[in-house]
Amino acid sequence: MDINLATLPDDVEMLQRMVRTLATERVNLTAAQAEIERLRLIVQKLQRSQFGRRAERLDDDQLQFGFEDLHADIARVEATLPSTTVRTPRSRPDRPSLPAHLPREDMRLDLEYQACPCCGGELHVIGETVSEMLDHVPARLRVIRICRPRYGCRACGAIHQAPAPERPIAKGLASPALLAHVLIAKYCDHLPLYRQSQIFARQGVEIDRPTLANWVGSACWWLEPLQARLAAHVFGSAKLFADDTPIPVLDPGRGRTKTGRLWVYARDDRPWSGPEPPAAVYFDSPDRKAERPAAHLQHFRGVLQVDGYAGFERLTAPGDIVLAACWAHARRKFYDLHEATGSPIAAEALRRIAELYAIDRSIQGSTADARRHVRNTSARPLIEMMKPWLETELGRVPPAGPLAEAIRYALARWPALTRFLDDGRKNHLFAGSDGGGVRWATICSLIATAKLNNVEPFAWLRAVLQRMTDGHPASRLDELLPWNWQPINAKV
Repeated sequence: MDINLATLPDDVEMLQRMVRTLATERVNLTAAQAEIERLRLIVQKLQRSQFGRRAERLDDDQLQFGFEDLHADIARVEATLPSTTVRTPRSRPDRPSLPAHLPREDMRLDLEYQACPCCGGELHVIGETVSEMLDHVPARLRVIRICRPRYGCRACGAIHQAPAPERPIAKGLASPALLAHVLIAKYCDHLPLYRQSQIFARQGVEIDRPTLANWVGSACWWLEPLQARLAAHVFGSAKLFADDTPIPVLDPGRGRTKTGRLWVYARDDRPWSGPEPPAAVYFDSPDRKAERPAAHLQHFRGVLQVDGYAGFERLTAPGDIVLAACWAHARRKFYDLHEATGSPIAAEALRRIAELYAIDRSIQGSTADARRHVRNTSARPLIEMMKPWLETELGRVPPAGPLAEAIRYALARWPALTRFLDDGRKNHLFAGSDGGGVRWATICSLIATAKLNNVEPFAWLRAVLQRMTDGHPASRLDELLPWNWQPINAKV
């Protein structure tokens, strides 16, 4: 309640009502602030669970849903506060500036009078106040009518007509833009096809899930050669990062799911000022057998950054591939142990690893030679002191305990963990069916690479599908790769 002390009423009853109103508002304000604080404590608890022991962690999707609901609850309570209440900076993050590339639509709010209501004098413009709101124009479906006039020759009776345009799906209804939308919604925004079908139905267009699935399969057929070009670019690097993740796959014969694997190989030369663009390529496999990465990397020669998976070890036998281990995996074991037990030895290991991290952060973006020099002069002495310290501590702790396990993990991979000292390039120490898995690999390769190159995935995929449909030569596929693609400003 806003009160002007200079204009308080003389009526006693009116003053009493104002006092009672203020008292009620104060009680409500206190309750609202207490509720906000309670909700913030829940947010902090959820954040801690995100980084807690693996057995105590929430599924990431569940965690994000929880954050969304809690922030909405906080905003609802804050909306009940009086407008004069001073809110803390953390309760309202700074409003982001709106991107300049977005189209603007002006809304002019002017006075309805031209004379001053106070004295009747003529008004003149002395300035204006401009503010902005972010608006949303809902996506809409439209029908493109293709009209091809037919012409007849009066002399010979021949009929002439422009040829029908090619379609990405023979006799199909989907345009390249619609196919790109379905792919991005499914593989980038994780919107299942049945939900997309429901969204289309709300717009009055019935497109069932099998039809959408056929569209996805047909679009992937067009895009598979582009994934092959991405793979050639990735495996042409002398330094790769490799990882894999489980992916559930329906197994109709057993009436349940089985576990497949999605393998990713990435190159990124930007941290050491390399000239080649970043890229990532995914491959699907039904299992995690060592022959899977061996087949993927049969033509690769160079340094391979990996986790602790033993299957990568066999790749080094011919001598063409050298493994570099990930300090983040070694650090995690010490971190988990320190969080659980407060072990001083684990704390000391974390401190020493943190020094390596600090050195590498200081040379981010430097040339390969400069990075190699700093690593050898600053990081190598730390590494040379760390190994004997770990070996000494290993002899002092129970051999079957978790601390011994963490130390042995690091020592067993010591040559691979120290590979970064002789390489000035980036080292990430510091870093529904089987067919459905293949499609995941194809589209994820394209979307991930587009993001790495700061290319908007939908606009790029739409253009790629359109150009392929229009007959883009297979010999010039490299022109369609994200880092070579140039958007064309066209009316859509």
